[in-house]
Amino acid sequence: MAVTDQIRNPIEWGWDQLRDLQHALGATGHALGGATGTSAEKLPSVRRIDVDDLRDALQRGITDFGASRTDVIFLCLVYPVAGLFLSHLVFGYDFLPMLFPLASGFALLGPLAAVGLYEMSRRREQGHQVSWADALGVVKSPAAGAIFVLGLYLLALFIAWIIVAYGIYYMTLGPEPPSSVSGFVSDVFTTPAGWAMIVVGIGVGFLFAAAALTLSVVSFPLLLDRDVGLYPAIATSIRAVAANPYPMAVWGIVVAGGLVLGTIPLFIGLAVVMPVLGHATWHLYRKLVPR
Repeated sequence: MAVTDQIRNPIEWGWDQLRDLQHALGATGHALGGATGTSAEKLPSVRRIDVDDLRDALQRGITDFGASRTDVIFLCLVYPVAGLFLSHLVFGYDFLPMLFPLASGFALLGPLAAVGLYEMSRRREQGHQVSWADALGVVKSPAAGAIFVLGLYLLALFIAWIIVAYGIYYMTLGPEPPSSVSGFVSDVFTTPAGWAMIVVGIGVGFLFAAAALTLSVVSFPLLLDRDVGLYPAIATSIRAVAANPYPMAVWGIVVAGGLVLGTIPLFIGLAVVMPVLGHATWHLYRKLVPR
């Protein structure tokens, strides 16, 4: 019987690796630029929406969650688990002042974490039966490279926020770590330095949250839905927010409020809040960008 497998010599192996690298670079270039190009006239159009559209998107998100709640709760249990681990890490290593910046900054990565939920809503919209496995199928999407790069942008934003948040603490209540939880809470809410930290931190955090929302609210769903490439997707997301400043500000408040409520009961609520918001974001995208 003939043996088809053989050990290749270094030249053959090196040639195959170069060929694979060429294909990967080509695919990445296509994922960044897309098939439609980056000229303004070829970008997807955006609609103007109102608060009623937000309400309808949220209701549709709840409906999607109800249709596959077992799967999405299983999928999204990672959020409360990550939150509890984060809390343990912070309290265990005297990083108590960074608990809130880390928890709130985690929301900056929420759009990336919700990509699988967008895919589930997209497939359900097409009439398919969906499960948590469909969410993991995003890694096989033609847009996976662009989604990965956009995720790196959000990660960089998250790291920048943590650095800035620590700088705010250092200039107000720092640099010494708090001696106890009660002492830290007292310093935050009963001293001028603590209130300065709160006011400045919330103001700067709002800017980071607005940047993350503007970059991602449309771009992630659009990349899954169409072959447009990363940069056109980001440009479309920015245009959609610019065309709807008030509704998108309200949506940002809804998202922030939902995430806060989800973190209060030991982060367990995130297993429900995250999938509802993720599914709702897909339906919001449908309202912002016509087919």
